[in-house]
Amino acid sequence: MINQVKPIAIYLPQFHAIPENDKWWGKGFTEWTNVRKTTPRFKGHYQPHVPLNNDYYSLDDIEVMRRQAKLAKEHGVYGFCFYHYWFNGKLLLEKPLHQWLENKNIDFPFCLSWANENWTRRWDGKDKEQLISQEYSLDDDRKHIQYLIQFFKDDRYIKIGNKPMLLMYRSESHPTIKEATDIWREEVIKAGFDGLHLIRTESFEKGLVPTTHGFDAAMEFAPDNTMNSKKIFKKNLPKYLLFKLLHNLKLRKDPIYENGIYDYLALRDNMVQRPVPEYMYYRCACPSWDNSARRKKLAFIFKNSSPEEFRIWIKQIIIYTLNNLPSENQFIFINAWNEWAEGCHLEPDTKWGYGNLKVIKEEISN
Repeated sequence: MINQVKPIAIYLPQFHAIPENDKWWGKGFTEWTNVRKTTPRFKGHYQPHVPLNNDYYSLDDIEVMRRQAKLAKEHGVYGFCFYHYWFNGKLLLEKPLHQWLENKNIDFPFCLSWANENWTRRWDGKDKEQLISQEYSLDDDRKHIQYLIQFFKDDRYIKIGNKPMLLMYRSESHPTIKEATDIWREEVIKAGFDGLHLIRTESFEKGLVPTTHGFDAAMEFAPDNTMNSKKIFKKNLPKYLLFKLLHNLKLRKDPIYENGIYDYLALRDNMVQRPVPEYMYYRCACPSWDNSARRKKLAFIFKNSSPEEFRIWIKQIIIYTLNNLPSENQFIFINAWNEWAEGCHLEPDTKWGYGNLKVIKEEISN
């Protein structure tokens, strides 16, 4: 049997300055701002993540994206899933995607995921302070899909048959999502497609049958924090309780107590072995995870990740995909191509080099 599994890497576009981020976070802010200033929280903590050859690129330059596509393609990645930001007609971080659309000679498939969360000051501990919020309406849903059709018409856009693949990060946040998906399908059919292949990301509300919201499938999101094992340092309970006491008495601020430090191997095994729903379910893996670059406290940090441990995860979800999904739906998702501030990237760094990319290349061509 020919291996038809196609890995799609989630792609973050926040590597160029925009006026909104200049206002909210300071002049020249990009994802690299937090990545560069990160320091280790405890002994043996792998931080900061430094891109290979100090390649702190800017996505203002289309040649960067061209180079990324070439690198991904050479290592077995099938396509990118770009995060797309739409707030009642206002776009954010749209320049890389528009550049991509204009440069048809970048020969690499892509799709979009609507990252429909409110933007807050969560990164600096002010979760309730909203920077820009989502305001839903069916009129806006029609305008939104009409904007997206230009991407769907691109020959590189990933489709199931003649149905463009569109992901949504939090379908449960939209109060009239079923009506919205009806409008989306109506508009794309008028544009000449057979419909949409809609995928809801199971980041928060899990186990919801996708058709309830008008979707065709779900994608698991890695890491799923409900799949964590106990905190690593809780294994040494007396030491952990001492740290906790000193921290609570404000005698010693302790990052081991202040953050969640877990075992990557346990996360991987728990996610691979989880009960799988009966509806169409796309599997997802992450090569590592550590969002301490974004969070001064309450970070999620997974120790013991490596390309070889990531390989085990990739092998397992390939097997699942081959055995459970029709050939035209044999996709896996990888979080992520370039989530550097979450310590989660296929792009090469100074510690592992091209290790994670080599895993994809070898397992897909195996």
